[in-house]
Amino acid sequence: MLVRGEDSLARQLADGRQSDTALMIQRGVGRMLFGRRFSVLSELTLASGRRADLMALSAKGDIWIIEIKSSIADFRSDTKWPDYKDYCDRMFFASHEEVPADLFPAEQGLIMADSFGAEILRDAPEHRLPAARRKAVMLRFAALAANRLHHLTDPGLNGL
Repeated sequence: MLVRGEDSLARQLADGRQSDTALMIQRGVGRMLFGRRFSVLSELTLASGRRADLMALSAKGDIWIIEIKSSIADFRSDTKWPDYKDYCDRMFFASHEEVPADLFPAEQGLIMADSFGAEILRDAPEHRLPAARRKAVMLRFAALAANRLHHLTDPGLNGL
């Protein structure tokens, strides 16, 4: 789990639906992606209205979506994840050691995490985005990142 006090910003950026376990997975995956030179945003709403748990943007412009699953019940209750493939080059599930890896579809990537890091157990197949969709996703990513930074410097702002 997260160390006391370390999750205050993560909690502020989350929408309140995330469990401590989901935030722990988010932290570990974020650390791993940061180490691979990805920029990462949580809770990014896509043009479809769906919300990606994590979106990662590489220095080369590759876009990954990581869907966090904190339990078997969490995975079984979610049917929206196939829609995410329309907004990324690779799609992964991320979970932790108490959730069996064989639960997740073999055609998607798989990441296992704890609060200190993560490991890609199964790479995700690549399906490159069309140029217009890539530009739209990158602009949404940039706007959310800038708005969150602005919100940190002016916490009285609403609308994030």
